[in-house]
Order: sequence, then C-alpha cells, then structure tokens
Amino acid sequence: MTEPDKAKQLADLEARIKAAKGGGESRAHQEEHYSMAQHGWRMVTELVAGLGIGFGIGYGLDSLFGTLPIFLVLFTLLGFVAGVKTMMRSAAELQKGQSAQEAGEDERTNDGN
Repeated sequence: MTEPDKAKQLADLEARIKAAKGGGESRAHQEEHYSMAQHGWRMVTELVAGLGIGFGIGYGLDSLFGTLPIFLVLFTLLGFVAGVKTMMRSAAELQKGQSAQEAGEDERTNDGN
C-alpha cells in the first residue's frame, strides 16, 4: 500500500467516525426531555408531600386535643405554603442551572468564531 492510499483510508475512517458521533444530538434532546419530566415530578411530589405532612400533623393534633378541625385546616394550609415554597426553590435552582448551561454554550460558540 502506498502512502496516499493510507492517507485516503485514514481520511475516510475519520469521516465515518465524525458521522457516527454526529448522531448523538438526538440522544441529548431525549435525555433533556426526560430530565425535565423528572424535575416536574419532583416538584409535584414536593407539593403533595407538604400537603400530606400538614394534613397529618393537623389531624393528629385535632385527634389529640379533641378539637374541631381547626388544626387540620391550619396545618393543611401551612403544608400547602411549605410545598409551594419548596417547589419555587426547586424551580429557581433548575432555572439557575439552565442559565449557567446556556452561558457555557454561548461561550463555546463565541470561542469558535
């Protein structure tokens, strides 16, 4: 085999490797989609957990003291507020991570120009 034949084979091989690596973009989009779904479920779970814990504490206190469902209503509302607050904190954390990721992508794009 001559030197030009080896160089041509090497160039062909590099082109095939580059084409094979180019297919990774669709996977990243799918992983991002599932990641967003996981974040959504996490936020819903945090809200429901806050409601459940508040309901449980309120019901327990009402049973313990034999009162009207005043503690039940009060702690259910407090649980809802705590769940929303936790949800908002998670959303802010997610947004902070996305903006940092987008800033990193912008830097790579600008470095390439």
